[in-house]
Amino acid sequence: MSEQPGEEVGVGAWPGPWPVAEDGRLPSHLDPQLLREGDRRNVADRYRYWRHEAIVADLDTRRHDFHVAVENWGHDFNIGSVIRTANAFNAAAFHIVGRRRWNRRGAMVTDRYQHEHHHPDVAALAAWCRDRELVLVGLDNVPGARPLEEVALPRRCVLLFGQEGPGLTAAALAACQQVLAITQYGSTRSLNAGAAAAIAMHSWVHQHVHRCE
Repeated sequence: MSEQPGEEVGVGAWPGPWPVAEDGRLPSHLDPQLLREGDRRNVADRYRYWRHEAIVADLDTRRHDFHVAVENWGHDFNIGSVIRTANAFNAAAFHIVGRRRWNRRGAMVTDRYQHEHHHPDVAALAAWCRDRELVLVGLDNVPGARPLEEVALPRRCVLLFGQEGPGLTAAALAACQQVLAITQYGSTRSLNAGAAAAIAMHSWVHQHVHRCE
């Protein structure tokens, strides 16, 4: 759970003697500066006081088989929210298609703990997927899209999302091997890109992780 309003994020300096390994030295995954000054980063409690590189290395041992990609033609601020969710579900990597620079504010620094790839256009992303035998799956409420909740998502795939408003481009829809839609029941035409990404990623985890436990 997140901290309550007014509460300081994270933890203060390590209380008492610092932890030591069998050789009497500080364990290599711990950061002496964080132990000394406190850890106010946006990380899970199990990673408090860990070095950044150690956190990434630990995540790499448990990353899932899906990737997340976002078209970036208009510097959409929702991209950060998508990337933050990709971190929460420990995606293999995230991909930016189009403009290399993207609005990182919504990511809340979570992009630093992931692997980022850039592709100049959808064709380059599709080629990257083919080389690695990854299925390119588009998410958009367009005619002909299959309901997400009725489909078995590929285990090795890239979930591709469009920009807020226009959704996936025609080139992206043509490149996808599957196009899926999230069933809606209200008056709005589409979901916020960050919300749609969260639903799709949770569906993948539910199918390939939770059901296997």
